[in-house]
Amino acid sequence: MTERWQSKVLTLFPEMFPGPLGVSLAGQGLKDGLWSLETVNIRDFGLDKHGTVDDSPFGGGPGMVMRPDVIDAALDATAQGSPELPLLVTSPRGLPLTQGRVRELAEGPGLIVLCGRFEGLDQRVVEERNLEEVSLGDFVLSGGEPAAMAMIDACVRLLPGVMGKAESGFEESFETGLLEYPHYTRPQDWKGRRVPDVLLSGHHENIRNWRLQEAETLTRQRRPDLWARYSRAAAGEST
Repeated sequence: MTERWQSKVLTLFPEMFPGPLGVSLAGQGLKDGLWSLETVNIRDFGLDKHGTVDDSPFGGGPGMVMRPDVIDAALDATAQGSPELPLLVTSPRGLPLTQGRVRELAEGPGLIVLCGRFEGLDQRVVEERNLEEVSLGDFVLSGGEPAAMAMIDACVRLLPGVMGKAESGFEESFETGLLEYPHYTRPQDWKGRRVPDVLLSGHHENIRNWRLQEAETLTRQRRPDLWARYSRAAAGEST
């Protein structure tokens, strides 16, 4: 990994950044120089004095489509000097972003992310630039900026020096294929709800076993897709 993890964001609304990325762990890491954030205004590459970046879709239909020539020029300028950075675009039709992919990105030099708008991009620039389409889930946002922020935040928190304890990142949801176990703190008795006795026992092996069982139960109940994948992996390891 390079000395400083780089993020470059192409957007129609650069004023939205750093936004949440400028506070808390990510913000402190940005201030400390552990990572960098550069925003590129796509309208700077528009075709006329109005900064036009979109046009109506061939074949008809509602909405507008971001032009391939505009996006290509913006990508050329952004990637200049950083050819090693992967090119991603936020899109509801993209592959779901996983913790595994986040970790891969965090272990690399950084990323360039294009924030989708309108009805999306002309398919030709997606194919020409081999853009990796990424989705945060089965829902649609008004634009890709919030998704880009979430993606960058997920990566930044894994960078060395950002989180207080490096091991914190390895006991979270999705890191082991399971949802994370429940957490408790003081007071021990709150509104008649007591902290599970095992967590007060000081018996580390029993605590680990309890946490694993809770994680498995939560995953089985709430995310059967993850549970099926976890079960297959566990069966494969035992055979």
